[in-house]
Amino acid sequence: MPAFDRIDRISEEVRREIDTILREDISDPRVCGTWSITRCEVTRDLRYCKVRISILEEDLRGDMMKALRSAAGFVRRTLGHRMDLRYVPEISFELDTNIEYAAKINRILKETEGTDHDHE
Repeated sequence: MPAFDRIDRISEEVRREIDTILREDISDPRVCGTWSITRCEVTRDLRYCKVRISILEEDLRGDMMKALRSAAGFVRRTLGHRMDLRYVPEISFELDTNIEYAAKINRILKETEGTDHDHE
């Protein structure tokens, strides 16, 4: 099995576990609202994991990202107890704004949809 398949599988397993940890084990009230982990990237050496998270409510983003960054150590320890990995990766959380960006592009396309472009 190629190494990237293994890393992709591990990344997906880590994503599912971190999602469960955030939903069930984090009691910080700042971790709230509508959110989802959109991507989890574990490095090939299993030392680092970048967790991309999408948060729909703009007003909650700042506080939630602070809460996630302060809980990274707890998430890592809990992940280590739940998964059988040679190394438990250092966790870093990053805000994913791709959904918001796609919605903005979609809105712009809809606004220009009715515009007549055939002025030749």
